[in-house]
Amino acid sequence: MKEIFQLADRVAVLRDGKLVGVQQVSETDEPGLVRMMIGRDLSALERRVTQDTGDVVLELDDVTTDDVTGISLRVRAGEVVCLAGLVGAGRSELARAIVGDLPIRSGTVTLDGKRLRASNPGDAVKAGIGFAPEERKTDALLMQRSVRDNISISVLDRLRRFRVVKRAKERALVEEYVRELRVRTPSMEQEVRKLSGGNQQKAVLARWLARRPKLLILDEPTRGVDVGAKAEIYRIIDGLAAEGIALLVISSDLPEVLTLADRILVMRAGRLAGEIGREEATEEAVLTLAIPETEPAVEEAQEIGA
Repeated sequence: MKEIFQLADRVAVLRDGKLVGVQQVSETDEPGLVRMMIGRDLSALERRVTQDTGDVVLELDDVTTDDVTGISLRVRAGEVVCLAGLVGAGRSELARAIVGDLPIRSGTVTLDGKRLRASNPGDAVKAGIGFAPEERKTDALLMQRSVRDNISISVLDRLRRFRVVKRAKERALVEEYVRELRVRTPSMEQEVRKLSGGNQQKAVLARWLARRPKLLILDEPTRGVDVGAKAEIYRIIDGLAAEGIALLVISSDLPEVLTLADRILVMRAGRLAGEIGREEATEEAVLTLAIPETEPAVEEAQEIGA
């Protein structure tokens, strides 16, 4: 959006395959373009209303892996905790360690008051954790399979009898979540690779909603999606928190972090650099914790300049 106002003289807006209109950039603004793009005001990108939180669902006590050191944190039911930080800070690696995809060298992970020993992601799923990884096309979706297959795969154990999937029950479940999450697809049998990035991400979320997890970990949930899909995903996250699901969200988009988070945990070089409450949260406060006080690259550049 920023590039439009920096570079363009005119902007043409498409929605659902049709030309909505053409505007002189000097005669419009970002909210006006957004209204044209999605057909309504984007109130979903305003800060979400904080919900009452419940008991602690996820607790990490001094967790150390090959990538992170001494991580301790808590996430409560109905709470959205955002992990912020620069690329390489260890956020995604921490998430993968929680779900059993990377080994934990020391420390403990507790889920709903019970010690979690997930040696693989399957153990984490059975314990009540859902995980939407950063690279949805390679790590989450079965790109050559249908929307139906991609959503129902997490609950096949509940849909089958004597190893035979009850197709009517499967279709009813998938239809429910396609409708609830507003997944735009011609049919349930559409290959998921043919959907837009936003609808692919909704399919991943639908998979975990069908599972009804206690904890949902979302790694870069709106990367590569358009502004309308971003608003829909924010709505879904807000609804999950209202239902009492604990959410741990990893995002490099600072406005997104400020929009979603009840609390912000900032990571730097594999460690927790600090915590910021909702009322004190600003982009400057997050970046102050995320960026080392002494940047080697800056010092090197100064030495070269000297």
